[in-house]
Amino acid sequence: MAGVNKVILVGNLGADPEVKYLEGDNVVANLRLATTEAYKNRNGERVEQTEWHDLELWGGQAKVAEQYLKKGSQIYVEGKIKTDSWQDEQGQNRYRTRIRVLSFTMLGSRPDGAGGGGGSAPQQSYQPKPNAAAAATPSSPAPATDTDDDDLPF
Repeated sequence: MAGVNKVILVGNLGADPEVKYLEGDNVVANLRLATTEAYKNRNGERVEQTEWHDLELWGGQAKVAEQYLKKGSQIYVEGKIKTDSWQDEQGQNRYRTRIRVLSFTMLGSRPDGAGGGGGSAPQQSYQPKPNAAAAATPSSPAPATDTDDDDLPF
């Protein structure tokens, strides 16, 4: 049985994106995303718990992040978990878990200085373009509907 590695997060950026331009026109952006959940403890007191997530965006996504995302930006992210492992100078095993972003949507209003224009912005979503093989797959035709038997109230 195949596994599923999918992450969905909604949170706010803790800092501006760190963007690096690599050889061969590769671009990577690293982001820190905070997600906060609130609940009431046994004493009825409200408790907030914040988790920090390391996000990694590549190519066009990284360029969009560099241009439009700023500290405090709220985003919706879909991605997958990636874990790196290595040994440090003392021979200790070290691990780093990050989220490899597959798509994201900018939520809320633009932070000051982001993108240009003022006021609030509609939700903007970015997904990489599908590859040629996926684009060449024919889509199934829409099912035929009979409007005479339509008993929907709207």
